[in-house]
Amino acid sequence: MSKTPSSASGHHDTSTDATPAQGGCPFGHQSAERPASDPKAEQSASADTTQWHDAQLDFSKSMSYGDYLSLDPILNAQHPRSTDHNEMLFIIQHQTSELWMKLALYELQAARSAVHNDELPPAFKMLARVSRILEQLVQAWSVLATMTPSEYSSMRPSLGSSSGFQSYQYRILEFMLGNKNAAMLKPHSHRPDLFQQVEAALNAPSFYDEVVRLLARRGFAIAPERLERDWTQPTPHDKTVEAAWLEVYRNPSQHWELYEMAEELVDLEDAFRQWRFRHVTTVERIIGFKQGTGGTNGAPYLRKMLDVVLFPELWHVRTLL
Repeated sequence: MSKTPSSASGHHDTSTDATPAQGGCPFGHQSAERPASDPKAEQSASADTTQWHDAQLDFSKSMSYGDYLSLDPILNAQHPRSTDHNEMLFIIQHQTSELWMKLALYELQAARSAVHNDELPPAFKMLARVSRILEQLVQAWSVLATMTPSEYSSMRPSLGSSSGFQSYQYRILEFMLGNKNAAMLKPHSHRPDLFQQVEAALNAPSFYDEVVRLLARRGFAIAPERLERDWTQPTPHDKTVEAAWLEVYRNPSQHWELYEMAEELVDLEDAFRQWRFRHVTTVERIIGFKQGTGGTNGAPYLRKMLDVVLFPELWHVRTLL
């Protein structure tokens, strides 16, 4: 008795599969019923290196992908100082994190300007993007965590006294989010160009300070001393700001844009906390409680940073609702 293919038999007749012809597009971008062609012509076409699916192949007179992205300087910016295999991982992980921080700052600065100009919908989009960027930074620690304590110990001497807390972009990000500390200007004093940027972020209103001004413009009674405070100091807890957020959360339909702003900020700080937590966990996993390369006490210092609250009223108001 002859058998026919069926799901019950578990057999599969491959003779009817519509698979791409040998040498064709792997994604199936060709007709399933191609007419027979001359084998010699096909062989000649496959040997033609000047054509491939009508794509441009000659970039001697036009901009290529690598040109647009300036890939040469980026991909040649890794300079391990040891012969240890794992140092490349350490360098690339931190370089890519700096690139993501550059984008986060770009978006956050634009969002602050939008809030200042009462253009909230664009600010919401930018803030959401910053939160997603922070998720990328969180995942980066998972890659670094593949480095074992033994592997890190082998390459650690090549780091000298360099440390992540010396990142000027990270410091600007902290300052923009309200965690101000004038002492953190010192690590950049040897670079006047960088010092100027970090100092400007210290002296400017934080993103949250700009949002508090927005609350006042929307009619909430914010204390004058909160609206014109010393911007170089960390964000204080203010009862008038908390009262404003309490009203927003109790009547979201009447204050929808402010309600959405509040949730975007909570989402942002939530992501930032996760980044900090993943950082300290990775450090404990790799070096335990050794002193950090930059002179801090390592993991205990990072754990202390977990207690920093960026937008205090938004978190406390949840207890009052």
